[in-house]
Amino acid sequence: MTLKEAMKLDSDGLNKLYDQLNNNIQSKKELGAYVEQLKGEEIKKIKNAVPIAIKDIINVKNRDMSCCSKILQGYVSPYNATVIDKMEEAGLVAYGRANMDEFAMGSETTTGCYGATKNPIDPTKTAGGSSGGSACAVASGQAIAALGTDTGGSIRQPASYCGVVGMKPTYGRVSRYGIASYSSSLDQCGPITQNVEDSAILYDIISGYDKKDSTSADIKYEKIAPQLDKNQKFTIAVIDNYINDASDQVQKAFKDTIALLEQAGHKIVHKNLMDTKKHISTYYIVATAEASANLSRYDGIRYGSRVSAQNLQQTYEDTKTQGFGKEVQKRIMLGSFVLSSGYYDAYYIKAQKVRHLIKDDFEKVFEDADVILCPVAPTTAPKLGGFKKALDMYLSDMYTISVNLSGLPAISLPVANDEDGMPIGLQLISKAYDEKTMFNMAYSLETIVNYQRRDI
Repeated sequence: MTLKEAMKLDSDGLNKLYDQLNNNIQSKKELGAYVEQLKGEEIKKIKNAVPIAIKDIINVKNRDMSCCSKILQGYVSPYNATVIDKMEEAGLVAYGRANMDEFAMGSETTTGCYGATKNPIDPTKTAGGSSGGSACAVASGQAIAALGTDTGGSIRQPASYCGVVGMKPTYGRVSRYGIASYSSSLDQCGPITQNVEDSAILYDIISGYDKKDSTSADIKYEKIAPQLDKNQKFTIAVIDNYINDASDQVQKAFKDTIALLEQAGHKIVHKNLMDTKKHISTYYIVATAEASANLSRYDGIRYGSRVSAQNLQQTYEDTKTQGFGKEVQKRIMLGSFVLSSGYYDAYYIKAQKVRHLIKDDFEKVFEDADVILCPVAPTTAPKLGGFKKALDMYLSDMYTISVNLSGLPAISLPVANDEDGMPIGLQLISKAYDEKTMFNMAYSLETIVNYQRRDI
C-alpha cells in the first residue's frame, strides 16, 4: 500500500494496515530495520493516524531517541521535532524508530549500538547508510514510508541499495529543529518512499519555514504533489567524468536510461564536474569539523549517559570512550585536528574555499540544463562488512556528497537491477529551491523506466 492510498483509509482500513505492518515486522525482524516499534496500548492511541517510520535521530515527545549510540541510552525526548508536528497535523504519526549508523556516521548501518541492518533483497548485503533502517523498512513492507536524514547521501544511497525512492531537500527547506546534528551545514531531513508521488506528498507535509530553526529558509512554498506532471520535457545534463569510476553494470544502466530519456523527448547535454576526489576531501573535512563541535556536548555532565570516575577529566574520557563507537571517535578526532591551531587555515578554511568552487561548478551546469542526472553510488549494495577500509566506505559516497556541500535538492530512484537482482539507482539534482522541476523530472523518469520492484 502506498502513502497516498493509506491517507484515504477509514478507521477499519487503518486497523488492517497496522495489523499488516506488525505481521511484516515480526516476520522480518532479522533484517534489523527497527530498534523499537509501538506496541499494544500505544498503538490503540494512534490507530486513526497513518504510521510512518522515523530514523532514530528525530525527537518524538515522550519517546526514546538514541541516535543508535550508547551515550544516549535512556534519553526520552521532552518535545517533538518540527517535522513530527507537521506530520501529526497532516494525520500521520511516528510509528517506530528506524535503525541507523551511530550519529549518522557511516554508509552501511553497521556502526550503531543495535547492530546492523540487512538489505531486504539479499540479507548478506548492506542496506546502506546512515538511514539504512528507514530504507529497509520501506523496501520490505515494514513501513509504507519513512523519514531519514541526509548529510552526504544518507537518504539517497540506502534508497538506491534497497530499490526505493529517497529525496534530499534543498538545505533550509525542511526544519532541522528537534533533529540531532551531525554536520549542521549539511544535514537535511527527507522522505524515503515507494514511489515519486509518495515522496512529493511527504515532502509537502514536512517542508516549510520554521522560526525555531535559524537555518530555515523563509521563502514562499507551493505544494508540489497536486501539480506533478510526468509529461513535461526537460534539458538534462549528464556528468561524463562521474561515470568513469562506476561499475560496468551501473554504467550500463546509466547509458540505457539516457537512451530512454532521449527517446521520450528529453534533451541530453554532456557536462563535466570537478573530480569527485576533491569532493570527498572537502566533505570529510567540513563534516568532521562540525561533528567534533556538535558532539562535544555529550560529555556525561550536560548531556548523555555518564561513566563516573575519580575526577572530571577522567569522567570525560571514560564517558566518551565507552559511549561513542569507533567510527564516531575517529571522526571527532579528525574534526578536532582540522580545527586545531596551526591546521585550521591549512585544512578547514581551504575546504570551505573548495566547497564554494563546487557550488559554482553546479551553477555553471545549470546555465544549460534544468536537472542533472548521475549515479547514486559506484556499485550496487556490497556485502555486509565489505568495506575493508574506511576509505572504501567514504568512496561509496563520491556521487552524493557534492549535493550536500552545495545545498541542492536531489532524488534517488531505482532504474534497473544488476545481474544478481540488486537495484541500481540514479539521482536527479536540480537548482536550489526548485524541487518542483526535480519531482516532475523524477515522475517522468519513473514512468519511462517502469522499474518493477521485487516482492520481498
